[in-house]
Amino acid sequence: MKHKCDKCDAEATVHEVVIKNGVKVTKHLCEAHAKDEGIAVHSHAPINELITKFVMSHSSKESEAPAAEQCEECGMTWSEFRQSGLLGCGSCYRTFEDQLGPLIERAHDGGTHHIGKAPKRNEGLVDRERRIASLRKKLTEAVRAEQYERAASLRDELLSAERPGDEGPQD
Repeated sequence: MKHKCDKCDAEATVHEVVIKNGVKVTKHLCEAHAKDEGIAVHSHAPINELITKFVMSHSSKESEAPAAEQCEECGMTWSEFRQSGLLGCGSCYRTFEDQLGPLIERAHDGGTHHIGKAPKRNEGLVDRERRIASLRKKLTEAVRAEQYERAASLRDELLSAERPGDEGPQD
């Protein structure tokens, strides 16, 4: 629901809710009146500007690709990407994979795999894949710790989980 500024007819883009003496006070202000009242207004930069700033601030000499390396499909070079923050085509991801990997990990706080929502039709598949990955990790840890009985049990559970249509016991 869009609100108009409490002080003029402009669209309110700043909404402040303050509780004073147990009473909720709501203000709807345009940017100009919000600034007049001392409310900090942060404008939203376009995503390509944010990516460009991020890439420029996190690029270092060791992440530089050799000057001759360029995408076979579109001809984009790493330095062109650093200037614009935009890749030229899908093949650029493969060409610059070594340089992009660390940038993407930093942008996603170390995340390398999608862990968000999945379409309802794939929900069971995603849960199954996560369970299998978890079992593999536990199996590796058990073998490293020389817990062979636990490892054998985890191996059996993993084999069961990997069989199509068989979910096996849950964690």
